[in-house]
Amino acid sequence: MGARRLALHDRHLELGARMVDFAGYRMPLSYSTIIDEHRAVRGRGGFFDVSHMGEVFVRGPEAETFLNRMTVNNVARLQESQVQYSAMMTPEGGIVDDLLVHRFDRERFLLVVNAANRKKDLDWLTAHLDSDLEIADRSEDYTLLAFQGPEAYRLVLDRADADLSELPYYWFSESKLRGVPAIIARTGYTGERGFEIYVRNELADELWMALVPEALERGLKPAGLGARDSLRLEMKFALYGNDIDEGTSTIEADLGWITKSRKKCDFLGKEVVLRQKSEGVRRRLVGFVMLGRGIPRKEQTCHAGDEEIGVVTSGGHSPMLGRAIGMAYLRSDLAQPDSEFEVDLRGRRQPARVVPTPFYQPEVPCK
Repeated sequence: MGARRLALHDRHLELGARMVDFAGYRMPLSYSTIIDEHRAVRGRGGFFDVSHMGEVFVRGPEAETFLNRMTVNNVARLQESQVQYSAMMTPEGGIVDDLLVHRFDRERFLLVVNAANRKKDLDWLTAHLDSDLEIADRSEDYTLLAFQGPEAYRLVLDRADADLSELPYYWFSESKLRGVPAIIARTGYTGERGFEIYVRNELADELWMALVPEALERGLKPAGLGARDSLRLEMKFALYGNDIDEGTSTIEADLGWITKSRKKCDFLGKEVVLRQKSEGVRRRLVGFVMLGRGIPRKEQTCHAGDEEIGVVTSGGHSPMLGRAIGMAYLRSDLAQPDSEFEVDLRGRRQPARVVPTPFYQPEVPCK
């Protein structure tokens, strides 16, 4: 069975998209160059089709209790129309997936999960279901467009039927854009101000025509998976399968801030989290910059003298900083800002330094 075509596949071809197979979908990788698209989003703004992401609806009287047990963040603190970044963990402390939890009301939630983990996440949720809840995978029913960057943010404000100007970061609205019903969330994977817009597939083209022609007139650019990856790297946003997986815990991955070990209910992996918070961990995920030449890549080893002290999980060139950056799990005693080490770049060791993150701070903060 071939890769699934997006509802807006032909629209992307009209804009000159270079399409690739990714997570079971035929996705736009780029339209021009990754650097141009990256800088466009950091400048005026850009727009992405990220319909490969999974949408799972959870409904029922015990939905809050169930999700609070299945995720590390505190679902009970979510207000209606609020979004929460969270993760699911195994009892052994590994990360099953990172995800967004949207609360509609007391009994209805939307989970947005990583495309490659969709089936695994559904199986995981279903295997731990102990109450009469409805878990519905609606991923193939929805198109997800992300408008990111200052002018992209203003475009959505101008085209929304409701006033979204006071919608806070990590909140959402069930509203309309030029009459098209949608879930409009103040979220994104770029660090820029913007919206992620969920719309039924049969309305996707109508939404596209309501937003994209004017977006192009305003100087916004379409952007693909390549720019999305370089943008998230500049923010040190974790990518599942690279920076986090079932072999890493949220504490090791610098995600302790979403891991609410003091919430009233237990959650899967809590015992591991409590132990790691008490005893510490042997490694931590850090951001680093290269001091020498070369681009760091996933699985390259890190060294201090003759000792191997870690491994690169993500790396690339930062268009905004003009230098090579990366993320790596390093031995905890060396995972502090200004610690220096070497990265083995195909047999050549080049110096690197741990730095505070995000690597790049947008001029207009998301909040």
